[in-house]
Amino acid sequence: MFGNITEFLSSGENIAFFFCALLAIGGAIFMISFTKVVHMVLALALTFLSMAGLYIVLEAEFVAVVQILIYAGAISILMIFGIMMTKHTKAEEEEPKRPWHQVLLFIGAAGLFGVIFYAIQQSEIPSGPFPQVADNTLEIGKLLFSAHVIPFELMSVLLTVAFIGAIVVAKREED
Repeated sequence: MFGNITEFLSSGENIAFFFCALLAIGGAIFMISFTKVVHMVLALALTFLSMAGLYIVLEAEFVAVVQILIYAGAISILMIFGIMMTKHTKAEEEEPKRPWHQVLLFIGAAGLFGVIFYAIQQSEIPSGPFPQVADNTLEIGKLLFSAHVIPFELMSVLLTVAFIGAIVVAKREED
């Protein structure tokens, strides 16, 4: 099933992958387990950063940098600002303890793990040399500005409109 675990852990890439994967899974579990929203956002940021680590291990440096800049940086800070800017008039109340809820969560997580594990075991993963390009970022840039230039420009217009809309909504709330 697992083969030789010492073979797996003999490579530094495998150890880094295992560590980043554990951090990603742990951050996701903490995110859904915490009750305070700020702690949830910090756990989500941990998950985003560990996903960037996985991208680095997979030699997708551009995607890793974008993951850090956009998700770990901008989205996490935006969520924290949103939490800080909203008014909380009601004090946080303790939810009633539901022991059956934890049991159902564990059963669901174990079932999902079993299905994913079975699917991975039954799939045929190609092996052998994969075509490697000299510079991933250069190739992505060439594709972005040649074959995919219209969607790229449409996204910039959409983001600009969303930014202007956010300013208009913020101005209305001030008045």
